[in-house]
Amino acid sequence: MSLSTQVRSTQPKGEVFVWITAVGLALGLAMILFLLGLIFVNGITVFWPKAVALLELREGAEFRGSRTVAGVVMLEQERDERDLSEEQLANPDLDARRETQLFIGNRDAYGMAFRFFGLGEIESVSYPTNLIKAERIEWGHAIFEPLALHHAGEEMSAEDPGFDRTLRQLVRKVATTRDEINEIERHRIGRINLRMRELELEERFYARQPQLTSAEQETYGRIKEEMARLQADYEPLAREAQELRTGIQSDRLQVRLATGEERFIALGDLVSYYYPNQLNLVEKSGLFCLHIWEFLRGFPREANTEGGIFPAIFGTFVMTLLMSVAVTPFGVMAAIYLREYARQGPFVRAVRIAINNLAGVPSIVFGIFGLGFFVYFVGGTIDQLFYPKALASNTPTFGTGGILWASLTLALMTVPVVIIATEEALAAVSRGVREGSLACGASKWQTIQRLVLPAAAPGILTGLILAMARGAGEVAPLMLVGVVALAPNLPVDGIFPFIHMERKFMHLGFYIYDLGFQSPDSEAARPMVFATTLVLISLVVVLNLAAIFLRNHLRKKYAASAF
Repeated sequence: MSLSTQVRSTQPKGEVFVWITAVGLALGLAMILFLLGLIFVNGITVFWPKAVALLELREGAEFRGSRTVAGVVMLEQERDERDLSEEQLANPDLDARRETQLFIGNRDAYGMAFRFFGLGEIESVSYPTNLIKAERIEWGHAIFEPLALHHAGEEMSAEDPGFDRTLRQLVRKVATTRDEINEIERHRIGRINLRMRELELEERFYARQPQLTSAEQETYGRIKEEMARLQADYEPLAREAQELRTGIQSDRLQVRLATGEERFIALGDLVSYYYPNQLNLVEKSGLFCLHIWEFLRGFPREANTEGGIFPAIFGTFVMTLLMSVAVTPFGVMAAIYLREYARQGPFVRAVRIAINNLAGVPSIVFGIFGLGFFVYFVGGTIDQLFYPKALASNTPTFGTGGILWASLTLALMTVPVVIIATEEALAAVSRGVREGSLACGASKWQTIQRLVLPAAAPGILTGLILAMARGAGEVAPLMLVGVVALAPNLPVDGIFPFIHMERKFMHLGFYIYDLGFQSPDSEAARPMVFATTLVLISLVVVLNLAAIFLRNHLRKKYAASAF
């Protein structure tokens, strides 16, 4: 036997498959890191203040009758040859075959927010320091050159040394006034509207009755009196909000667009503004942090393409928390029964097989089940028992989608994961611990409660972590049981009873879907898609890290666990 043959015979069989598995794992990790890096880069750069370029176009390449256009350069790409003329195709100049995408803003004036220009159409590029990029309540961002400020019947030129200071003070005052309007409309008027809705449902119920008893007539009268009192409380609040809104619309900013068109912008429409070509690195960093904060705490606007995503973050967090609270006790109890109490046999094995199969059922199937069982059956029964007056007006309370049914549906979907992980954790607890406890006179339940469950807690939390990771990112079942594209009223607020489990809610996953596939302006929505995806991943990571920290703490405390 040759030496090479002896060497090959001494090598462990199957080692090549180990290396193949390692290479596959490395490729998988590389793909995951690449995807996360792509999301991070595209998501985080949305908030970085970019310079605004002023493009001078060549003769014959005018935009809206002007040879100048201003905007933020987004990307450069190869131009489709079908859009090129024969002269351009014959031109060896490569600039004619490439184009740049420019965010020009001013959608109310141009009818579009993005525009492509061929590099061969651009004569020169400059970065004037007097250009402003402003965020507005409607119509997205605006890019312009300020001309004058019309305030309190007086006109202040943009050349005045105090122009910028005065404009910033007025914009801050407008922001304060807008907060006052939101306080009036969302909270004070919101409480009145909520109570009015309840009374209107009762009033419709009694109005449809053919004949009322004396007690019902008395109740009906009290309802009408309370509605009149609430209406009297509502009218001055509505007038106050309207007066504040009218007041912030009186001051106007005269501006000139890059195309030469002059317009007026009401200061009440401005959210913020800055001079992008005057910022240094420190100022850009501060503005970058401010943009992130406003994105996280703000409410969406403009078909969800502008503003913040706080309702979606809050809805995702509350739903995940409710799902975890619902899935943990049921999953743990089922696992304890199957592992500790049930007689092992064909029936228990069949149950375990069913649980494993449930873990692979498509999520949309759980959504259909949740719609039929939780929403229509359970919710409809609750409405019939406790909300008959609302149901008589064809206005279901719990018999429609809501955050409670969405949480229970996802809990049902993720309970197999918790059961399997809990069973493995219980099986890993040493048999000697059980026998020692029983030998000392403890009952079986006392042994499980005081020794087995604490020792298996890290493994149980592992199952909960997996369930949270899956449930927080699900979208398909939520579309059937309560999630909506826009829900200004949060499921938890300061209005009695403070926790509204029947309300519909916003979810980051559905928010991404709505932006990416249902948005009327796909180009404007693309940056928001990456930014929202980054927030969703970060939220899932934060929730998982909290559970991992708790699991590690329990692992150190109960060293007997194998997890």
